[in-house]
Amino acid sequence: MADVLLTHSNHLFSDPKQVRKMQPYAPLQTLLAAACLREAGCSVALFDPALFDPALFGSASEGPREGFERALTEHRPRVVAVVEDNFNFLTKMCLTANRRLAFDFIEAADVPVLVNGSDATDHPGAYLAAGATAVLRGEVETSLVEAVDALLWGGDLSEVAGLHLGQGPTAARARIVDLDGLPDPAWDLAPLDRYREAWRERHGRFSMHLVSSRGCPFRCNWCAKPIYGAAFETLSPRRVAEQTARLKFEFGAEHVWFADDIFALRADWTWEFAREIERLDARLPFKMQSRCGLMTRDVAEDLARAGCEEVWMGAESGSQQVLDAMDKDMAIEQIAAARENLRRHGIRAGYFLQFGYPGETWREIEQTVEMVRSTEPDDVGVSVSYPLPGTTFYDRVAEQLNGTRNWRHSDDLAMMFRGAYSTEFYRVLRDAVHLEVETINGRANGDAGKLPELWRRVRALERTSAATAPTRI
Repeated sequence: MADVLLTHSNHLFSDPKQVRKMQPYAPLQTLLAAACLREAGCSVALFDPALFDPALFGSASEGPREGFERALTEHRPRVVAVVEDNFNFLTKMCLTANRRLAFDFIEAADVPVLVNGSDATDHPGAYLAAGATAVLRGEVETSLVEAVDALLWGGDLSEVAGLHLGQGPTAARARIVDLDGLPDPAWDLAPLDRYREAWRERHGRFSMHLVSSRGCPFRCNWCAKPIYGAAFETLSPRRVAEQTARLKFEFGAEHVWFADDIFALRADWTWEFAREIERLDARLPFKMQSRCGLMTRDVAEDLARAGCEEVWMGAESGSQQVLDAMDKDMAIEQIAAARENLRRHGIRAGYFLQFGYPGETWREIEQTVEMVRSTEPDDVGVSVSYPLPGTTFYDRVAEQLNGTRNWRHSDDLAMMFRGAYSTEFYRVLRDAVHLEVETINGRANGDAGKLPELWRRVRALERTSAATAPTRI
């Protein structure tokens, strides 16, 4: 019997793009929440639906809900906590498939259910209506421990800060400042053998993820921040290096994804992190996310020393007008400079590109494509502007939103407001930009010859699918 059964709603096999990629990560935030509960004296168990495959149980019809029901029978918990991996970008996308699975878990449980995640923080009423006892708003660790304590020992949930109950929100909770004071995630609860097998079978090496910080201090007006708001806190370089060493020596990780919104924000932190990695012999190849303006020559050198092999940056657009409209606080010239600084140290550069922002026309799209061709990134991730609650962008287009407010899966690319062009246009544009980058890097595998025809399709759709004359930026 467990005091608390933890779970989350990211089922990889519900997302076609993630099945194709097959880059699964154990739920880091869920495991950290479990460690905090253990530290408070609670017994915990985990049902991890990410790689749940009914074939393993001899049933083609059994899904993650049925697996969760078996976990309820096995562990007989007193409380269920649906704690999403707030460090994983898939959770931040608030996909409808994830919401439906969370509702399934809430409905199946016959004990009090606590819920935390970006979607639940944005829409607490929906989760309470589905049967949740309380939604834990924003940062989860302290609120979860206190809420579980109240449920187990007859306390009053209304006195726990940071919750949303049927009668409304409780008092706001101060953010956690001392991240070094948190325990390491309870990695022993996760089915790491299954993750290891999936990674090695598809990619030849086992990757795990960590975070060195929480939040982002920048103010891009389309970026939703329901968990940490505008706060930004970091672990010490030594603590992050020690956790990296654990992944390497204790769990056999061969690669690390630092899932921070912004990794290497400060040059002095990055230099010290590289030094600690060398001291502990903890060097592993890793990928990370950052901003173009932070990728200076010195930072790129220190990242290479620490093991960095890939940096993903929010380039977004090749148009300065679009970047300014997004409040990106970035000069277009910084994209090329960052690309060259990383290339000098053999670090791969990936760009996040965003099409469809209000005011973007064919001219700005052409500028973005030309930026890609001239700077030659190693990879790109293509999306369209996605309005999420709590952002200036969402408020700006709220009156244009149709009945669909969330994507079904991570490759949906549906336009949910009156953009310049149709969803079909942006999907074909995505395919063309991806093939362009694959051709630049010699990975087109014979498909390079299809590129001219793909661009002709893009141009034809551009001429015929415009929704209305877009407002100029």
